[in-house]
Amino acid sequence: MNEEKLLKEVENDPHKFEEIYEAFYKKIFGYVYRRTMDYDAAKDIAAETFLKAYSGIGKFKYRNISVLYWLYRIATNELNKYFNSRKYMPESLNRVHEEYDIDITDYSNAETERILLEEDLEKHQEFIKINGLIKKLDIKYQEVISLRFFEQKLIKEIAIILNKKEGTVKSLLSRGIDKLKENITWRKT
Repeated sequence: MNEEKLLKEVENDPHKFEEIYEAFYKKIFGYVYRRTMDYDAAKDIAAETFLKAYSGIGKFKYRNISVLYWLYRIATNELNKYFNSRKYMPESLNRVHEEYDIDITDYSNAETERILLEEDLEKHQEFIKINGLIKKLDIKYQEVISLRFFEQKLIKEIAIILNKKEGTVKSLLSRGIDKLKENITWRKT
């Protein structure tokens, strides 16, 4: 996909945003779901991510950096809101629903998707244990560890997504892994 060309097409025809959605939704939803381990929250956060991207697409300037990294950044910001509040309320989704009485969340395949995701996660009980330990870390460590190991992102890509220097990402990753090891060692004793 030629993202630069597609972004120009989206400016002229907003319906073209669907191609961005189709190309990246599964990756963003997977990232959010692995961080929250809550299917319903992940659906809301992913929907909010794409709605914010759609609303702000004119602000995104293509500089040989994939739109996917921008989506990860939006999703990460939404995850931070989710983790920092008692009850996450997706602002844009609620505003669209209130102002236009439109529900843009598509739950037509929700139950099947939920079952498949839960079956997949049950196969990976070790993932669930590690993820539980990761959730006990500060958010800054959760972000870099999740992006590096669950999303398979390079240090350079994580730096772009989180808008941090590569050295900072490396440092956060190293400290986060050390803290994770401490928690694992502590649990074994």
